[in-house]
Amino acid sequence: MHLLLVHSLLFSFGLAQAAITAYGPHVQSPLGTTTAASASYTGAASYDQTILNAPAPPNPPPPTQFNVELQTGDNLSGLSIQQEGSFFGFSIEFSVTTQVLGLNSSFLQVPFLNLMANLRQRGGSVKVRVGGNTQETATLVSSTPDGAALEKDYGRSSNPTSTPPLVFTSEIIKMMAEISALTDVYWYMGVPFNDTQNWRLQIAEVGEAMLGKYLIGLQAGNEPDLYSRHGHRPNSYSPQDYKDEFGLLINAMNADSNIPNKNLLIGPNLAGVWSPPDIWQTGFATDFNQNLAALGVERYPTDNCYAQFGIGTERTGQEMFPSFLTHQAGISIVNEFPGAPAYAQSVGKPFIMSETNTASCGGFPGLSDSFGAALWGIDYALQLAYSNFSTVLFHVGGQSVYYNPFTPPVTNQSTFNQWTIGPIYYSALVVAEALGSSNTAQVLDLQANGGSDYTPGYAIYENGQPVRVALTNFITDPSGNSDYTANISIGGTVPAQVQVKYLLADSVSQIYNFTWAGQTFGGPFTSDGRLNGTLDVQTIPCDQINNVCQVEVPAPGFALVFLTDNALSESDQGPTMTFSTTTYTNLHGPTITVDPSVLATSNGEKGLADALAGTSQGRQMSNALGFAQALPSLVAVMAGALIVGRLALIR
Repeated sequence: MHLLLVHSLLFSFGLAQAAITAYGPHVQSPLGTTTAASASYTGAASYDQTILNAPAPPNPPPPTQFNVELQTGDNLSGLSIQQEGSFFGFSIEFSVTTQVLGLNSSFLQVPFLNLMANLRQRGGSVKVRVGGNTQETATLVSSTPDGAALEKDYGRSSNPTSTPPLVFTSEIIKMMAEISALTDVYWYMGVPFNDTQNWRLQIAEVGEAMLGKYLIGLQAGNEPDLYSRHGHRPNSYSPQDYKDEFGLLINAMNADSNIPNKNLLIGPNLAGVWSPPDIWQTGFATDFNQNLAALGVERYPTDNCYAQFGIGTERTGQEMFPSFLTHQAGISIVNEFPGAPAYAQSVGKPFIMSETNTASCGGFPGLSDSFGAALWGIDYALQLAYSNFSTVLFHVGGQSVYYNPFTPPVTNQSTFNQWTIGPIYYSALVVAEALGSSNTAQVLDLQANGGSDYTPGYAIYENGQPVRVALTNFITDPSGNSDYTANISIGGTVPAQVQVKYLLADSVSQIYNFTWAGQTFGGPFTSDGRLNGTLDVQTIPCDQINNVCQVEVPAPGFALVFLTDNALSESDQGPTMTFSTTTYTNLHGPTITVDPSVLATSNGEKGLADALAGTSQGRQMSNALGFAQALPSLVAVMAGALIVGRLALIR
């Protein structure tokens, strides 16, 4: 076995055990049922212990026995376009790249590599966007005063969202290239759109040079339909104005010999104030067709901006929880884009959801980090795939958001602070296995159980044959009375047996310690990005007399049914090549106090009429130490310990 060294920095302080205390007005009070820990919780949102009350089983209940009759053949109707195994990816806020990806190209975050390797093993590759609000003001520089790969200029935070301009070096992009070489991550980035008279194209120049084939898109404008509301453009700013500025960008890129690939742009990246037809009517997609890699939009089903910033409508996770636990939740988002995927196909472009998650402004405590969110993420993603979106990217913010698929600890103290894996990452893992690595998967919404909102199902086809079935049960019922059995048949016949993987938890309101096929990422601060536990793939004999395979799905739970051995081996190709860590560190150090508004990096509201939406509302460096900017200083004053990553074959 070849050994490959991967470095990640671990700081040790040497005096008293280090601790992080978050303070400030935007730490939300717990709602719903709380544990003793959450009742007094004052830390970062990412580790909030709020537990909501699971909705009662519906009355009347849906049937607990129903048939799933799968058809075969080349002329099946209703199938989606062919989908890649990398359909479900991530959107990482630019400002937190040095926390999530690594310090620089020599010090990569080993847990991130493991998380990406898990998905690459199942889906063939991974798609990740680095962008968000902070991409709009990002400037690539040759170096920073203290040598960091990325810094925030808090002194120039003058826009309504208080989003600080970013300066970064080519180390960020070099780091991305190193990650791609190890885990086949393909990247979306963004060209700053805040100064259309003086384009800063270095990110495209260096991105193409360093990433090569792994750079698959450059977003041009992040939510331009919110520009006027945020004071970035005049009140009269219109879809035509955006198109005109997009044209100026194309002209600048065409004149830049250091950008050989001119066809990587993605637009219009709308938040929801304008509709896609508003843009189509300008001739955007046809006039700029040869320069476009994809057409993209961004959408969250709701927001929690009132709790975070005192704007918009007051909502609680408890009252919103039931709306996430239905099949209609994903359908409703798709219905906001009538005809858009078909239009994209007509102009020869993929249609992507370039940023989404449970709720903008950071999500809801107890909801965004619950098992219910994992089930929602699966159903939502498969509904997008069925509706002919080509990619969906779930957002990753900082410490003060509830919805992160994965969250690194602030101080990287791996002896007591490892990574925290959220429910949306479990969703990603499941969807990667559901679609497989053939890149020929086609998705069909089965409208299972008479179209019940609580028991949705999808069939995944390859080359006209059903290969997997995805079954969800949104109901929580410890009595077992809401468990259901799906009777699966294939063209009137059945295989001798099917194999099933289950995603399980005791309740939709459970946070942490979910299991996927018997394995888990554990609780907060416990994961290095590798699944732990014994793999449990259940084999279910089929009834050859009645030609059915009976698959039970608990309440709550999700079952992925593999109809053939090849379908299983394609999605689960044996041991995953991951990166283990060996650490040596002192366990003691000073307490650091961090304002959560400094750590907040989630995108703000989407389309609220009176909002100031923002990535970084109220950040002030005078009274708080921001991790991304303070990291080099911490390095200088702390005794460090090096994590040596060893390439290993680990189930």
